[in-house]
Amino acid sequence: MELAEFERDNAGSCRLGSPVPELCRAGPCCLGIDEAGRGPVLGPMVYGVCYCPLAKQEELGALKMADSKTLTEAEREQLFGTLDGARDFVGWALHILSPNLISTSMQQRAKYNLNALSHDTAIGLIQHVLDAGVQVAEVFVDTVGPAEKYQEKLKRHFPELEVTVRPKADSLFPIVSAASICAKVARDRAVKNWTFPEDLGDVRMEYGSGYPNDPKTKEWLAQCLDPVFGYPQFVRFSWSTAQTILESKAVPVRWDDSEDDPAQKGTRSVLSFFARKESSKRQPHRFFHERKLETVTGL
Repeated sequence: MELAEFERDNAGSCRLGSPVPELCRAGPCCLGIDEAGRGPVLGPMVYGVCYCPLAKQEELGALKMADSKTLTEAEREQLFGTLDGARDFVGWALHILSPNLISTSMQQRAKYNLNALSHDTAIGLIQHVLDAGVQVAEVFVDTVGPAEKYQEKLKRHFPELEVTVRPKADSLFPIVSAASICAKVARDRAVKNWTFPEDLGDVRMEYGSGYPNDPKTKEWLAQCLDPVFGYPQFVRFSWSTAQTILESKAVPVRWDDSEDDPAQKGTRSVLSFFARKESSKRQPHRFFHERKLETVTGL
């Protein structure tokens, strides 16, 4: 599993996968879908699919896949190695969604919540596998939201496929367990090898599990906060955990289009933080250096 493409630009999204086995082009296949990293305030969310011929489901079962949440990181890595070694009849694909993409999607003007983003990502992966020539006949999905509604949505998009959506599908269907392992291994590696484009100075990189209730994660969020520019792109700033810290410790600002908001009265405009007098000797914040921004004195 090579994540170099995502590591080069971890602000957006990235899709990758294994070669498609010839057996999966020749006969009907089953496909499983699961995700990793839905809940954490740190790091990406990864959607994974795994597929194999219906005639090879017994061989897939012999690989002894299991729900990734019940395994240690070392066990997941070992099982992924086993799965990736069965490339003659098993294939997989991943879609990695950066924390920056997740937060900006959720906070855009038109409401686009995490469930909708998850559904669209799963639909995109199914279509990606179909376009690659895999003869998908059956799809098994770990649910996001009400299972019946999600199943109906998938059936509308793919009426030719037999779709099964169940809670905890990763513990019920081996093909979903395999997808779960692919997704979790990819997320573990992405988090461990995360490249910070921001200069965090003396901030320690002990950020724990990334889940909101982890004390190490909370402590790290408090340490890496910039009072004006907020968080590095590793943080899902749309999460309530991050927003609570921002509201209590960051500098309040007013956007010009919120001038009439009574709650913003007396708050400095955000533009005041960008203005710089000619006589100023203070060096610009690293935010400007990193993004190649300069102050414009006239147009």
